[in-house]
Amino acid sequence: MDFRLTDEQSALRESVRDFAREVVAPVIAEHYERHTFPYEVIRQMGKMGLFGLPFDEEHGGMGGDYFALCLALEELARVDSSVAITLEAAVSLGAMPIYRFGTEEQKATWLPRLLSGEALAGFGLTEPGTGSDAGGTQTRAVLDGDEWVINGSKAFITNSGTDITAMVTVTAVTGTNPDGSKELSTIIVPTGTPGFTVAPGYSKVGWTASDTHELTFDDCRVPAANLLGARGRGFAQFLRILDEGRIAIAALAVGLAQGCVDESIRYAKERHAFGRPIGDNQAIQFKIADMELKAHTARLAYYDAAARMLAGEPFKRQAAIAKLHASTIAVDNAREATQIHGGYGFMNEYPVARFWRDSKILEIGEGTSEVQRMIIARDLGL
Repeated sequence: MDFRLTDEQSALRESVRDFAREVVAPVIAEHYERHTFPYEVIRQMGKMGLFGLPFDEEHGGMGGDYFALCLALEELARVDSSVAITLEAAVSLGAMPIYRFGTEEQKATWLPRLLSGEALAGFGLTEPGTGSDAGGTQTRAVLDGDEWVINGSKAFITNSGTDITAMVTVTAVTGTNPDGSKELSTIIVPTGTPGFTVAPGYSKVGWTASDTHELTFDDCRVPAANLLGARGRGFAQFLRILDEGRIAIAALAVGLAQGCVDESIRYAKERHAFGRPIGDNQAIQFKIADMELKAHTARLAYYDAAARMLAGEPFKRQAAIAKLHASTIAVDNAREATQIHGGYGFMNEYPVARFWRDSKILEIGEGTSEVQRMIIARDLGL
């Protein structure tokens, strides 16, 4: 396989890289300290067309593909992960379910605003008592005439409580299958629907400039037409969405890992000890060389997974490998970058402190590392 980028892909990468350095970097530290959402950055990302990257022009997208989204995520995460995860969740978890499974009416209603970045959407899957066990969903939706009545709660939902959040898609038990298992379906719930409550934002270790909330549904009524895709296909739908999303999270993790390399090189050249730059010491050189090795191999893993997906080939195992490896080396690189920075690495004014706090969630969100190993083993026939 030839993983060299085309001229168009290279131009996209450079454009987002410049945006991250010139627009995101100067303001994001303050947003982290204040735990505020960077609306001004998101608006500019919308004008750049980043939220519409992998969607066709017919529905308001940019006519690109999922790999283009991954390139953008990597470059954003080299500078900041809160902004990157806002884009990732808005596209792969927010708009993509509508694009993949929605009716033409649903697409016409929601996609123009979501793909322009004018509005955001959340994906309500995880619940307070069911993390990796998504099949243990407790939220229920009962069809009452021409309305769904939803009761339950969701946890850790990204982009669910901003001033521009327009809706969330919610997985819920809608009945029982012939074999006795739960029938899971996905339902669109617009923001502001009576009975739909967004709790205050979490106090998080990292990603403090992104938006995350617990959601509750108390006799929340929405039209029956808000069913997304076929009834009872909710489980299959979110498995497809998560498989794709793992490639995007891998790209984000690679960006963070590469950002750790960038900052470590810069610091190693500037910081002097014992009369010379610390980068002259082989111990520091080897640390940074190993960090670059890890970022490079993880990048190849997500490139491979994305190529298989776009070619219409099976990619579940490759997506799990990419997500597992990239999240692992992101944590490794963040730890080493902090060590290279010494005491300054523990100070929030340095980007590596933010990288360190942001890295751990990558081994948890959109499928824990343990779940990725389960997926890989099962795909190997074990």
